[in-house]
Amino acid sequence: MTRRVTAPLAIALVGLLILFDHATADLNPYKAPPLLALGSGTAASGGFCGAMPD
Repeated sequence: MTRRVTAPLAIALVGLLILFDHATADLNPYKAPPLLALGSGTAASGGFCGAMPD
């Protein structure tokens, strides 16, 4: 009984999350970062916490 209630509820919540994200996102494929940047020449941004200071 609980699976018949829980599974559709979980699927509905995931669907609502996807709809909410799609409705509020500013989709621009030309500004998006590459999905996989393996060998693309794109430099990594951000820091590494274990790096020694310069």
